[in-house]
Amino acid sequence: MMELLNVNNLKVEFHRVEGIVKAVDGISYKLNKGESLGIVGESGSGKSVSVLSLLRLINRNGRIVDGEAIFLGKDLLKLNKEELRNIRGKDISIIFQNPMTSLNPIIRVGIQVMEPIIWHRLMKNEEARERAIELLERVGIPESPKRFLNYPFQFSGGMRQRVMIAMALACHPKLLIADEPTTALDVTIQAQIMELLQELKEEYGMSVIFITHDLSVATNFCDRIITMYAGKIVEEAPVEEILKTPLHPYTKGLLNSTLEIGSRGKKLVPIPGNPPNPTKHPSGCKFHPRCSFAMEICQREEPPLVNISENHRVACHLIKGESK
Repeated sequence: MMELLNVNNLKVEFHRVEGIVKAVDGISYKLNKGESLGIVGESGSGKSVSVLSLLRLINRNGRIVDGEAIFLGKDLLKLNKEELRNIRGKDISIIFQNPMTSLNPIIRVGIQVMEPIIWHRLMKNEEARERAIELLERVGIPESPKRFLNYPFQFSGGMRQRVMIAMALACHPKLLIADEPTTALDVTIQAQIMELLQELKEEYGMSVIFITHDLSVATNFCDRIITMYAGKIVEEAPVEEILKTPLHPYTKGLLNSTLEIGSRGKKLVPIPGNPPNPTKHPSGCKFHPRCSFAMEICQREEPPLVNISENHRVACHLIKGESK
């Protein structure tokens, strides 16, 4: 498969009164054309920052310390504002997790869908309006010519998220970033949105980075999974291997704490403790205070990310492999 994105040694820090937060600490990953990559972890793991920082969509107190992100032959981290503006919304689009705060409450939704079309595709207003109505209809909004004139408050949460999807697809992006797009939705609507995203991914032939805290949702949508903890990648593998042979205790914990349909009688096993203080990470393996398999070496040394097979990487002292 052809490579679309190559992120290498990305480091992102946030400066706070309490100290420096290493939100993303030297991660590397690749994304192929047409592939769906899931980035999974608890709140504060760095999963959203690891992707949003590529488009410099992080808070002002955040800083990209090191790394490169090669997208279609260009390093996103070295582009100026104008060059980056021409990529955002065109080649790379984002669906944010809360559509109520992402949509402008005082602008009609149809106008908001039109905006990237006019900006990036240089269409006239009437052409852009027709395209926006087509998009609203495609994502499942009934009576789209009429709803084009509505405001965000006149839509349900699920319908608002469909509007966000229409905006993201307006310019046929090569990469779609879905940042927890179903978090604020109930389970039924969540399933509908995920089904829609799968259909659109295949229809548009685009790559998707799906960010979520719910490993079960990611395994039903993605081709490959990255598990992040405390700013680090602790495991990466194809979905089939993650489900059958998860190797890192944190990945196993995420799977064991998930209840699936048809798993009657399964006992949920929560991960003990809480994620580490972002300004005071523990020494050695960042997960060792919560790990039931922790050894003495885990407290002293941080495990390297090693290759277990061609497509499976893990960072754990329990696992022996070849250095990346």
